[in-house]
This record gives sequence, structure tokens and C-alpha cells, in this order.
Amino acid sequence: MGALYLVRHGQASFGADDYDQLSALGQAQARRLGEYWRESLGPELRFDAVLTGTLRRQLQTWQGIAEGAALADTPHTRLPGLNEYDSHAVIAAIHPEPLPRPDTPERYRQHFRLLRHGLSAWMRGETAPAGMPSYADFVRGVDEALAQARASGAERVLLVSSGGPIATAVSRVLQAPPEVSIELNLHYRNTAVSELNLGRRGPMLVTYNTLPHLVGPAWRDWVSYA
Repeated sequence: MGALYLVRHGQASFGADDYDQLSALGQAQARRLGEYWRESLGPELRFDAVLTGTLRRQLQTWQGIAEGAALADTPHTRLPGLNEYDSHAVIAAIHPEPLPRPDTPERYRQHFRLLRHGLSAWMRGETAPAGMPSYADFVRGVDEALAQARASGAERVLLVSSGGPIATAVSRVLQAPPEVSIELNLHYRNTAVSELNLGRRGPMLVTYNTLPHLVGPAWRDWVSYA
């Protein structure tokens, strides 16, 4: 009976011209997660396989975890099906006019209001955001990653991705409506960990959106969402 650990990337560069780059905090969050696992599990720490998307922030997060946990030699597979949707394309599909940079609280809220609406429209097949797969194909990529983790027979698999694919995976396991994944996604914290039990009857959710590595005063200010 295997275990699959789902980890969202560290804090990226929200509001910058290139979002797909970990911030200094994001890099520290990833290293800290690896250090926590090494400290808590000691010689028992291992992953039989690591799955990531191909996005830079996902790869940088795995690199930080591997550095903190001394796991650089773990077999690593990159799956495009674990890449995040393009939030700018999702919003542009329902709001083609240019938006100001989300650098104030109101603009930040506006961005996520539009994102919720855009994701709902994409899920219902009402829009086709530029450069993106259909929602059905997006879900298929996540399902294939879960199937690969199960078929590997590995005892412990680490999957490093983004909020969208992870929320989709969890909602599929829970057999929840697609819209549920929107809120699961937008409340998923950077480098948070969820655990799935890969049993014979299918994956079962064990824990969700946990931050055991950031417990304590030293890391109180390290919790982030973007």
C-alpha cells in the first residue's frame, strides 16, 4: 500500500512580469520542507519516485526540497500534465481588456474574482483560453499522473505541482464537482503537503493542505498563497 505526497510549489513571483520563478521566500519554503522531512524521518526518509510538471517554479521547488532533504539522487520524471493552467489566459477569455498590475488589495481581489469566474467558464466549456488545453484534457493529464503513481508500485511517491492540478487530483479522489476544485485551489498554501493512500480500491485522501514544516514562531511569517 503506497503513499503519494502532493506538494504545491513555493511562493512564486505574483504580480511580476515572470510569475514562473520562485521568490526568495519560495526557495526558503522548499528547502525548509526538505529539512523538516530529514529531521523528522532521519534515515527512513526516501521517495521511490518524484513526479513534477515542467514549469520552472515546480522544478525549483523539487530542487529546494532535494537540497534540504539530501535526496538529489531520487528518480525524477517530468509530466506536462502536471503543469498549471495559465491564469492570465483564463481571465483574458472573459475579460479581454488589459488589467492593471494587482499591486493593491482591491486589484488583488479583482484578479481573483475574475479568475474564479474564468475558471468556471473554462470548466463548463464556455471559453477556450488561448494556448491552453480544454478542461477535459487538463483533467486527463492529472488523472494520468495519478495512474502512473499507482501503477509504479512504489511505496512512497512525491508529486510536486501547482494548486490547480493538486486541487483537481483531490477533488477527483473525493468525487466532488469540478467547481469544488476552484476553492480547494485558491486556498492551497505554498509548499503545503497533502497525502493520498494508494490502495487497491483507489486513492484515498489522508491529509490535506498541511504545513508541518512551518509550525513554530521561526516560520510564522513564511505562510503564503501565491
